[in-house]
Amino acid sequence: MSVESLLQQTREALREVLPEGIEVTSIELEGPHVVVYTKQLDAFLSGGELLRQVAQRLHRRVLVRSDPAALVDPKEAEKAIRELVPVDAEINQIFFEPETGEVTIEAANPGAAIGRQAAVLNELKRKIGWVPTVVRTPPIPSKTVEEVRIHMRNVFDDRRKFLKRVGTRIARDRLPEKIWARSTALGGYREVGRSAHLLTTQNSRILIDCGIDPGSDRTPYFNAPEIQPLDALDAVVVTHAHLDHCGLIPTLIKYGYTGPIYSTAPTRDLMTLLLLDAIKVTAAEARRSLYDSGHVREMVSRCIPLRYGETTDIAPDVRLTLHNAGHILGSSMVHFHLGDGDYNMAYSGDMKFERTWLFNPATNRFPRLETLVMESTYGGFRDVQPSRQEAAEGLNRLADKVIKRGGHLLIPVFAVGRSQEVMLVLEERMRAGKIPKVPVYLDGMIFEATSIHTAYPEYLNSQLRTQIFQQGDNPFLSDIFQRVDSSQKRMSVIDDRSPSIVLATSGMMSGGPVMEYFKGWAPDEKNAMAFAGYQAEGTFGRRLQRGLREATVMDGGRTTTVPVRFEVGTCEGFSGHSDRVQLMNFLATVEPRPQRVMVCHGEEQKALDLASSLHKRFNVETRAPYNLETVRLI
Repeated sequence: MSVESLLQQTREALREVLPEGIEVTSIELEGPHVVVYTKQLDAFLSGGELLRQVAQRLHRRVLVRSDPAALVDPKEAEKAIRELVPVDAEINQIFFEPETGEVTIEAANPGAAIGRQAAVLNELKRKIGWVPTVVRTPPIPSKTVEEVRIHMRNVFDDRRKFLKRVGTRIARDRLPEKIWARSTALGGYREVGRSAHLLTTQNSRILIDCGIDPGSDRTPYFNAPEIQPLDALDAVVVTHAHLDHCGLIPTLIKYGYTGPIYSTAPTRDLMTLLLLDAIKVTAAEARRSLYDSGHVREMVSRCIPLRYGETTDIAPDVRLTLHNAGHILGSSMVHFHLGDGDYNMAYSGDMKFERTWLFNPATNRFPRLETLVMESTYGGFRDVQPSRQEAAEGLNRLADKVIKRGGHLLIPVFAVGRSQEVMLVLEERMRAGKIPKVPVYLDGMIFEATSIHTAYPEYLNSQLRTQIFQQGDNPFLSDIFQRVDSSQKRMSVIDDRSPSIVLATSGMMSGGPVMEYFKGWAPDEKNAMAFAGYQAEGTFGRRLQRGLREATVMDGGRTTTVPVRFEVGTCEGFSGHSDRVQLMNFLATVEPRPQRVMVCHGEEQKALDLASSLHKRFNVETRAPYNLETVRLI
């Protein structure tokens, strides 16, 4: 469908649906949306029925905005907002975007600002003409969330032009031939790290993830002919914010990618945090970064955030829906609908098919599903993890033992996901008196990542949301947690003789503040270290797990030898990845059952083991492709 034919179809749908008296002043395409402008916004949006009818006829996402001539002056509009929105909403800031007729209301209590059945928002639309959007003020101020929101306002004009280009590209004509589709492995197959998949049809090319290998800095196969030239890609879809899945998105932009990036909003914000930090870490290690902060800002400008369950056109013959993956905040399983119902496939990303302290289990219900690409990190025959309760008990025992002997417990963690789960366990156990109450220091990006979690409570599991917002008990605000925000503070913690627990990045001990604590505490037998996350092959963390007793590390620009005398333990069960049992159960319960399963994101033997076991148990076609292998889907 061409742009003109889509606009004509929209005009016809509006003529069929709209009653007399509702005037449409213009129609535009912005990214995946068809945007309709009218001077009678209230009548158009009343009850939502007209908008639903238009969207159903077009099979597109439709937005309705006020014609600029119908907008109330911003000063008068702000006065009306503050009069109509209840005081207990606690409005923090109000931002007007004249080009779109939208106003963003930042409030501590968004529910009060929205009202029952959106009554407050609907009344605001009638009064001021502006379309109000309510966002949450993070309970813990987040520098990243604030900077992303400011940046989006600053680049508003350029972003609108960009979205119009994207909308035009999505609406271009399809080739007349019968649809075909292929999936190409560009990284992360028969290995963990540098995840990248390319979904290709005769009309479109979609890149899913583009990460770096945390153990070696290897990149996906950018030189493969299937991915060149980069500006021919229709879209990049990011499953989640860990660097082995998103670490090279800015590099794509640096070398010529000009299109959109689709993810959830928390994934966008966490990506920003982790990618900017990666630049700092690279500089501190006297290495050259593959991108700079300008490329990260450009990435933010091009992000199109989607909610779970929201279906969106991203190419002429591809529709995307994101579903909860249960791995980290905002992590997604990505489902693609190809052609006119010709084929459906999903990429799991990293997934957790179990309810955790933070998230609900990964989604296992899809409208249709012919092919599933799923991870196999813990897909080996012996990869059975303890339950979350057993993991908590293991951490409890080790922490209690170390604290009572007057030592320090060092927990290397990823800033996103495992940090917050360990924090919840420590807070609950100290509050219950099961672990002596000592300071829990947060070093690295953990505090900021936790702030982002508080900005998106709708992505947390229902129990935690109830605890925070109905019972008024936010465990992340406990006084046991103390932020380490300077090298001076870090050295004072290391030198302190009183017991403490430290959560520090990086999770695989590939650098970062955790190494300072390691150098200071490893020689003392009364201290201990507990791994709570996956340690990739080749990383320093994996060598310590295997019993390394003497380590050569950098110290002030020189190499030094550190004896490893403290206890090194692994608290199994905290992983954000599904274990062997959960992976098998996922395929046993997924609806509908796919015809084909391809496994990725696992060491070679684990990927092969899982693929073989899935085939034997479920009698579906399975394979563990090599990197650079292409599989024809239809």
